[in-house]
Amino acid sequence: VIDGVEKVTHIVKDETIIDEPAVSDGIILVPVVSLGLCGSITGGKCPATTTEVYPDSPRATDAICNDAQVAAIVSGINYVLEN
Repeated sequence: VIDGVEKVTHIVKDETIIDEPAVSDGIILVPVVSLGLCGSITGGKCPATTTEVYPDSPRATDAICNDAQVAAIVSGINYVLEN
């Protein structure tokens, strides 16, 4: 998913977002339950993931944000089909 999104827009690297540091390129671990974020709503046993694009970045446009979300979905589907 990260490889697909990175073709469309920049991803988090050595940065901090919502006070959480990147643990790897494109990945931050966020306490979704304590923050009340959407990834915590289902209470599922499997870890929840979400994709976020920098909508407030000067390098991102509405079109780039939309394209990045599509890239994430397509990359996820391709991964499932290939594995």
